[in-house]
Amino acid sequence: MRKIVRVLGLVAGMATAPVVAGAETLADALVAAYTNSNLLDQNQAVLRAADEDAAIAVASLRPVVNFVAQAGWRKYDNDVASGSLPRANFETSSSSLSLTAQMVLWAGGRGQLRADAAREAVLATRSALVSVEQEVLLNAVAAYVRYGLAAEIVGLRESNVRVITKELRAAKDRFDVGEITQTDVSQAEAALALAQANLAAAQGDLMIARENYKAATGHYPGRLSGLPKPPATAKSLEEAKAVAQRGHPAVIQVQHQAKAAELGVQIAKTVLGPTVSAEVSVGKDLDTGIGNVGAGLSFNQTLYAGGGNSASYRQALANKDAARAGLLQTVVGVEQSVGTAWANLAVANASIDASRKQIAAAQRAFDGVREEATLGARTTLDVLNAEQDLLSARAARLEAEANRYIGIYNLLATMGLLTAEHLKLGVPTYDPEAYYNAVKNAPAMSAQGKALDRILKKIGN
Repeated sequence: MRKIVRVLGLVAGMATAPVVAGAETLADALVAAYTNSNLLDQNQAVLRAADEDAAIAVASLRPVVNFVAQAGWRKYDNDVASGSLPRANFETSSSSLSLTAQMVLWAGGRGQLRADAAREAVLATRSALVSVEQEVLLNAVAAYVRYGLAAEIVGLRESNVRVITKELRAAKDRFDVGEITQTDVSQAEAALALAQANLAAAQGDLMIARENYKAATGHYPGRLSGLPKPPATAKSLEEAKAVAQRGHPAVIQVQHQAKAAELGVQIAKTVLGPTVSAEVSVGKDLDTGIGNVGAGLSFNQTLYAGGGNSASYRQALANKDAARAGLLQTVVGVEQSVGTAWANLAVANASIDASRKQIAAAQRAFDGVREEATLGARTTLDVLNAEQDLLSARAARLEAEANRYIGIYNLLATMGLLTAEHLKLGVPTYDPEAYYNAVKNAPAMSAQGKALDRILKKIGN
């Protein structure tokens, strides 16, 4: 672990491959993933909906103005005279106009508290969007690396088939001259069949990796460049955990949710108090020409609601306690994820070192066994087994290198830093403030409303 930073800066094997002209780079794949992600589009829309909740909360602080136009007609038909009511048939009509404005003057600060809670919900949703962004980018990294790995494995399997084919041909030649038995030939034939089956499986894995690549980036892979040097992470596990505690989007999200829950307690408390409202109205009866103007205040205090308001207050207290506990548990989970990612990275580094030694030893063993076989000291099966050991060592190294590279980005994600901005992808990113600033004052028809129209057009709605 003391050497982890030094090792992180090293990129072996495919990670040091040169950039091929016209080939797609990892940065290209990440940009495509960010640009084409339906998941990001979905959660950006969820964020805009949360922005509108904040606008709705602000709107509740303002008066509500209603205009009403009424018109009616009625026919009376009395065919039977009774008592003092003579027989009569007649019609009446009525029409009127009214304009009414209503506003809550005081409710213990409930309206502003709801606006503040809505703002906290917006900030929590923004952090959730960052978590989705990290997921999208990490999936793109994994898809890019895994596709390259699958292609490398196919190459190994193809080489294995060619080598065993030569071994089978040599075995048949030696059988023809009486140096070996039919058993040796059969063993080579069985090994070739197994190698062909493994090649078919590797080709299937490559097809799966190809589909995963399309799902992650929005298009099928063509030629891929070698992996670039991975980004820096942290100098120590403690530093990585500290960064995650301060800035991981999951932690920030739950912090805002906890704040919203605290505001929920204050909102529930205001329901227990009185409400003062005002109303102003202007109207006119169009039939008589009589107009009217009125104004009034109302004081409302719920004396008994069957215990519902008190239950809502206790519920808000419980939600606050749950949110606080959730925050603490989220921090624990984030720290655990960082520790796990750090350990997996160390394991991958150790696996690479071990596989290098394994490849060197397996290569020496294969060369020796093949030479001994030509002298009759080894059987065909010995050569085939040595070849398989060498192949397994090479595949293990490729897998370890892929795991290490993905592990670096996974560690970055657990720290909360796997974003388009931190990676400096140079892609236009979604600006959550633009839409919020356009709607936070709940515009209807105004300059802000026109600005909102421009933002929606830019988004594509």
